[in-house]
Amino acid sequence: MLKKTVLDDLYTRYNRREFVHPDPLEFLYHYEDIRDREIVGLVASSLAYGRVQQILKSVSLVRERMQPSPYIFLNQASREALLPDFAGFKHRFTTGEGLVSMLLGIKGVIERYGSLHACFAAGMNDRDSTILPAISAFVKELTAEHNGRSNSLLPSPTKGSACKRLNLFLRWMVREDEVDPGGWDMVPASKLIVPLDIHMHRICLALKLTKRKQADIRTASEITDAFRTISPDDPVRYDFALTRLGIRKEGGMDNFLKQCGASLPPFR
Repeated sequence: MLKKTVLDDLYTRYNRREFVHPDPLEFLYHYEDIRDREIVGLVASSLAYGRVQQILKSVSLVRERMQPSPYIFLNQASREALLPDFAGFKHRFTTGEGLVSMLLGIKGVIERYGSLHACFAAGMNDRDSTILPAISAFVKELTAEHNGRSNSLLPSPTKGSACKRLNLFLRWMVREDEVDPGGWDMVPASKLIVPLDIHMHRICLALKLTKRKQADIRTASEITDAFRTISPDDPVRYDFALTRLGIRKEGGMDNFLKQCGASLPPFR
């Protein structure tokens, strides 16, 4: 059984600001105003797929166009102005048009609710055990400007997606410690879902936190439930530290798994 003391040791070792780079989370540290931070956070997390250097380059480009205040930039922006601004943007299969679609969705949400935070909180219900229903409502609001048409940057758990990037965004915005800047105090950390990608999935398979072979929302929920038995009030507490094991050369993945009596399964 995975021991809390082993995870806490890992958290103490790696959950520090010095281990953030290279991670798109670092862009959020530039903004004290939560209205700016949540916009940059959603953009950065949505583009967090592919090679890390390309992610940082793409997020930097978008952030530079919105300086000095992303909130003011979007408040004053129109579709006619945004399309030329991002006409040449390309991040793997995300085009400038797809990015502008998301930015206009953010603008629309802010106009209706005042902030992304208020919009997300409006989709929450005290009876919900996790934030999944609120994520679905949030994505619906963000795509409302385009009649709910799907956007690859904004997946919904209703279609089975693990919503890794949205759950990553929520970890950044809800949790508050040396790494996660927080600010969304209307959303309880106890209801967060682990941001699940193929690497986190392999670690959790090794730790026997799941037996499921697909990295989908059911698997993410199952893994979160396992972490919730260890840290009920903060089930994604160990996410950042665990992912450092696979990112940093000195991460010590083998030693950590050895402590847990586990080994990584092969890539499929």
